[in-house]
Amino acid sequence: MTARDMPMNAALKAVLGVILGGAAGFGWYRLVGCPTGTCPLSSNPYVSTIIGIVIGLTWSLN
Repeated sequence: MTARDMPMNAALKAVLGVILGGAAGFGWYRLVGCPTGTCPLSSNPYVSTIIGIVIGLTWSLN
């Protein structure tokens, strides 16, 4: 691997982290969720997807 391939590799990791994290966050909403609607993180699909994206991006950048 050359030095020119590094930015593309890091960008690919970040994109994959965002996609997989978003899918995991939405999956958490669909599979676990919160039937009563009182759980602030898992009762809203947008919030749980955004949290998954942030976690996936953070994990991929390490």
